[in-house]
Amino acid sequence: MSRKVLMKGNEAVAEAAIRAGCKLFFGYPITPQTDLSEYMAKQMPNRGGLSLQAESEIAAINMVLGASASGARVMTSSSSPGISLKGEGISYIVGSDLPCVIVNVQRGGPGLGGIQPAQSDYFQATKALGHGDMHLIVLAPANIQEMAILTGEAFDLADIYRTPVMILADGALGQMMEPVDFAAKPVRVLPEKTWVCNGHQNKRPMNIVNSLYIQPEELEQKNIERFERYKKIEETEVKYEEYLTDDAEIVVVAYGITARIARTAVNLARAEGIKAGLHRPITLYPFPKKRLNKLADKVDIFLSVELNMGQMIDDIKLAIECKKPVKHFGRTGGVMPVPEEILDNIRRLAK
Repeated sequence: MSRKVLMKGNEAVAEAAIRAGCKLFFGYPITPQTDLSEYMAKQMPNRGGLSLQAESEIAAINMVLGASASGARVMTSSSSPGISLKGEGISYIVGSDLPCVIVNVQRGGPGLGGIQPAQSDYFQATKALGHGDMHLIVLAPANIQEMAILTGEAFDLADIYRTPVMILADGALGQMMEPVDFAAKPVRVLPEKTWVCNGHQNKRPMNIVNSLYIQPEELEQKNIERFERYKKIEETEVKYEEYLTDDAEIVVVAYGITARIARTAVNLARAEGIKAGLHRPITLYPFPKKRLNKLADKVDIFLSVELNMGQMIDDIKLAIECKKPVKHFGRTGGVMPVPEEILDNIRRLAK
C-alpha cells in the first residue's frame, strides 16, 4: 500500500533520484533550486551516496562527467544562469555518450534576471545547450507527482540511450508543495553498462571515454550514429497529454506550470460555449510533432502559452507545417499569468 508524502517539488526530485539509484550528486547553490541541493546534502550520506557542493557550476558538471564514466547514476541541478555555465561540460558529456540527469528549475532572465518562475530556457534546453550537433531528452513536469515520476524515468532514459536527460521545471514547481506517491514509477529494462571505466580486471579490453576525434571521418560517423539514436528517441519516447481536444476548434499548447493555468482557462472557455482544448507536451525533446500535425487537420487555430516571449511557437508551426495559424500569449520576467488572461486571448481567437 502506497503512502503519499507532502513535499516541495525540489525535494520530490531529490527523493525520487535517490530512490532511482542516484549515488552521486554534484551541485552549486542558486535560487530557486537550492532546496534540492540541501535535500541531497542531508540525505545522501545516510543512504549510501555522496552529495558534494562543487566550487562552481563548471566544476560540478565536469564531476558529473567523471562519475558517469565510472558507471554511477549521477545528477546535477541548477537554475537558468547556472545551466548556462554547465553548457560546455554538457556538450562533453554528450560527445562522450554518457548518461546523467540535469535538473533546471528555471528563473527569469536573461542575465541574473530574477528569482521568480519562468520558462525562458526553452530555446536553451531544446536547441542550444552546448556546442556541436547534439540533443538532450527534455522532460517538462506539470505537477509535483510528475516531478518525481519523470526523475525516475529520466535516469532510465539516460541509461538506455546513453545521453543526458534534462528535467525542465520552474521556480513555481520547485517551491510549491503537493502530495507525492513514490511507488508510482514505470519499470524499464535497462542495458548492461559494458562501456564503463571501472577497471577491466583482465577480463575485457580497456574502455576509454572520450569526446575528442582528430580524424574528421571518425567524428562524422560518431555524429551520424548519435543521430540514429535521436531518431529512435523521436519514434518511441514522445509523451504528451491532451484535454478536450476531440471537438476543439482552438487548441492551447502549453507545458509545465503554465499548462495547469491554461487548463482552467479552457474550462472557462467551454463554460462560455467556446470549443477550446489543451495539448500539453511532456517531452519538449522529442517534441510531439506528429500528434500536433494530426490535430492541425481538424482545429482552426493554435495558441502557444508560455512564461516567455514566445519560444515554443516556431516548433508548433514546424510541427503543423503551417497548416493553421499559431498565436502566442505569454508573461515574462517571472510574472505568472492568471486564467482570465488566457481566456481573453481564447475569446479574441474565437471571434
